[in-house]
Amino acid sequence: MMCPKEHYKQFGYAVLRGFFNEQEIDLIDSHVERIFQQWRLDKEEEIYNYKMVNMHSLTSCEYFQDSGEKRVEFFNLIATLKLTATLEHMFGSGIHFHNTQLFFNPSNPARLPYWHRDMQYSSVAQSVQRETLTNMLSLHVRIPLVKEQGIEVIPGTHTRWDTELERKVRLELAGHTNNEPLPNAELISLARGDVLIFNAQMIHRGSYTLNATRKALDLCVGKYHPLTSDFLNPHVLPSDEEISKIDNNQWYKLARDIAANKFKSNT
Repeated sequence: MMCPKEHYKQFGYAVLRGFFNEQEIDLIDSHVERIFQQWRLDKEEEIYNYKMVNMHSLTSCEYFQDSGEKRVEFFNLIATLKLTATLEHMFGSGIHFHNTQLFFNPSNPARLPYWHRDMQYSSVAQSVQRETLTNMLSLHVRIPLVKEQGIEVIPGTHTRWDTELERKVRLELAGHTNNEPLPNAELISLARGDVLIFNAQMIHRGSYTLNATRKALDLCVGKYHPLTSDFLNPHVLPSDEEISKIDNNQWYKLARDIAANKFKSNT
């Protein structure tokens, strides 16, 4: 069996089976569920109208106004030593925390799964995205809080650009739509406790109808790159006081340094 490091290198993703135990998942889930319910309060119409399938910035201060200690606890839970050490073994040093996302099923049935590379929704030109594909490390670390068949990927597209069909489907060109089936797609099944690591710039899409419910926490992490550093929001990072209370804070320290340097360069 191929080890996770080699599997990622070849296919652009790796699954770590049974990485977290039930107690660890329950603790993470207790924070995520509270944050999600607070966020979605009074947003049901917006979620439906905009066909939303995720929220972001779960570590933002607005979700921890009653207790800063809970925020520190959440930072600790999502950056355990075994997780940061595993990613360092796979990708080397220099990985930093970028953000979080929570994926759920759409309430609007008109929302269909859509093929994409994450950066296509930025202002970065497609030609630049193509040029930087192999020298940018931008990862999703998915922690499913319920079992799911929740994501499809096109293996290998972390190191190669689109075929003509993939480009037309992904960008909805020449009459194609981004929900069309693509050749060589792989649907990934995950259980509670599993962790999926995949490249954010590979071609992928969510899967909705196969899951009665979906609740997948994604940690967005990576290595410094000028294109991705522009999107790093300091409000999702620990404060000066909080950083000293986080047991394994290397992801956050590096992120704070990147955010601080970005601020200095813009002033």
